[in-house]
Amino acid sequence: MAGGAGSLSALLQRASIDDHDEVLKACNALLKQSKKDLSAQHAKLVALLKLDRYEDALKVLEGAGRDLVDQVQLEKSYALYKTGQLSEAASIAKAITDERGARHVEAQASYRLEDFERSAVLYRELVKTHAALDSEENDLRINGAATDAQLEWSKQGHLVPKKKPAREDLEAFEMAYNAACASIARGELAQGAVLLKRSQEEEKAAELLPIQVQQCYVLSRLGNLEGAEAVASEISPKDIPDASIRAIAYNNSISASRNIENPYSAHRSIHDVAPIPNTDKLFTIQSDRIRENQLILDLLVSKFSGVIKSTSRTLAEKPSPTTSSHINNISVLNAAAHAQMRLGSFGIKHMLPLLEKRPLDVGLALVIVQLYILTNNHGSAVTVMESLLKHLETSTSRDVQDVRFAPGLVSAAVSLYNLQGRKTQITTEYAKAASYWRHKSKAPNALLQAAGVALLESNKPEDQELAREIFANLHEQDPPSKPAAAGYVAAHAFSSKPVANEAKPLTSLSHFIAGIDITALEGAGVPQAKSTADATLAASRKRALDEKPKPAKKRVRKSRLPKDYDPSKPPDPERWLPLRERSSYRPKGKKGKQRAAGLTQGGVEKGGDGTTTAGGGASKAGEVVGKSTGGAPSKGKNKKKTKK
Repeated sequence: MAGGAGSLSALLQRASIDDHDEVLKACNALLKQSKKDLSAQHAKLVALLKLDRYEDALKVLEGAGRDLVDQVQLEKSYALYKTGQLSEAASIAKAITDERGARHVEAQASYRLEDFERSAVLYRELVKTHAALDSEENDLRINGAATDAQLEWSKQGHLVPKKKPAREDLEAFEMAYNAACASIARGELAQGAVLLKRSQEEEKAAELLPIQVQQCYVLSRLGNLEGAEAVASEISPKDIPDASIRAIAYNNSISASRNIENPYSAHRSIHDVAPIPNTDKLFTIQSDRIRENQLILDLLVSKFSGVIKSTSRTLAEKPSPTTSSHINNISVLNAAAHAQMRLGSFGIKHMLPLLEKRPLDVGLALVIVQLYILTNNHGSAVTVMESLLKHLETSTSRDVQDVRFAPGLVSAAVSLYNLQGRKTQITTEYAKAASYWRHKSKAPNALLQAAGVALLESNKPEDQELAREIFANLHEQDPPSKPAAAGYVAAHAFSSKPVANEAKPLTSLSHFIAGIDITALEGAGVPQAKSTADATLAASRKRALDEKPKPAKKRVRKSRLPKDYDPSKPPDPERWLPLRERSSYRPKGKKGKQRAAGLTQGGVEKGGDGTTTAGGGASKAGEVVGKSTGGAPSKGKNKKKTKK
């Protein structure tokens, strides 16, 4: 063992620091002589890691004894991290205490596992301690900025202490790029575009592809589709070596197209992307958006049954209700496939049965509400929304209640009530949401502020008291906040409680009127609105109070007497009776027997010249008119003969 260690030491002295292949060959030769040489095994493991042969390094550990494995836990965790076995790598690194390298591995593994909160904590701890190398400090700043950007993307921006990058943070390409990603995640797209341009100026052409891919996304979000299409045309996705960036480039180039002339070609392009290896997998927010775009292209090429099957499997795996944007988008795509991409009454007809089966599906309910809004049927839209809220309220689960009072869902309900001018329902909805969230540790402050403002406008004392409690809690949590301070002052405007200290964050009145010349304003007069000026002019034209009022003209009613009225003649006492009930009433026309006698069908009528008419036909006297049917003579035994 001692001779092996001495031979290895002599070998390492002759080898250069970067000659890892020679070290590996020497270790293999030494291990042929002594398979259990721990120093040789350790050196071989390190050489394989330096050569990026991580799978081979794990095989060495599998064949080695327990003594070597216990000695090289850090190397093992790093090899597991590089091969995509992130959970095991983070677990092993976390168990290693008092080892700076282990903290790096755990932070990186947590980052890839999307445990960004844990990763951010580890990087801040590493920054506080003294860096072992000069380059480590710069790496920590870059990795910390990347973690902060991911916190923003994952809706955990409240954990990011630094929102705006300093000047020194923008000197390196990586820092400027990470700052741009954080701004884009917060919705600050214009600032993100500027930072991307800044990072583009600082880097070589080899690193421009990720920046261009991100620029394409930002320009499309800003509505500059021409610019996004121009940037996408400069990118050749098939030439990008990184599999994940290549997949994103294909997706963004299709999304940036203003008009997909051939959806079949786009469908083939986005589905023919090579699979991404486990070591370079996309983050959840990236893979979810690409999956949604693939389903949209499936709908455009009329693969409705395939979309229904795929989305139904996803919805079955994720229970409803949820506030996950991806799951709700999948629900919308499932509904679109059932409706065959049709809007209006046809689409609603095919989606309502789905809502009966999935009454807690937030995405499905919202898409039906949107279709009713498009058809200008606001009443039905409110009915569907209230039905969803009622089903959510009946559940006692905490997660379901979080969905019921989610800020987005409350905002949608308030918007629908606002369309119909239902202020009472708006106040009630805000009061329910505020009562639920104000005692929670992670309450949405924006929702509470909106609820407080709405409750202040109410005339009910209990609503105003709730508004005072809301703004008191908000001001206590964040005293420098101007919205919280303004709400607090407004809530206590009619109370005797002094609010001078709470109003300190607000801008003073003297600041707003500092540049105003009061004398000039008085000389110019007070401007009036058009309605006020018209009312003033009309009032000036009215008669003065001391003037005597003119006598009102008497209205002469029009005479209702008939034209032939004679006051000397007494009026008819039966004039109020209906015409048929008066004694003077005589019906027009002949009565029953006279009317029947006057009929000519079948009767005989004598004319003045001695002729007779039977059945409307005329004949001379002495002749008998015979009966004729169809022009043929009648036949029979009792036929009478005519006398001549």
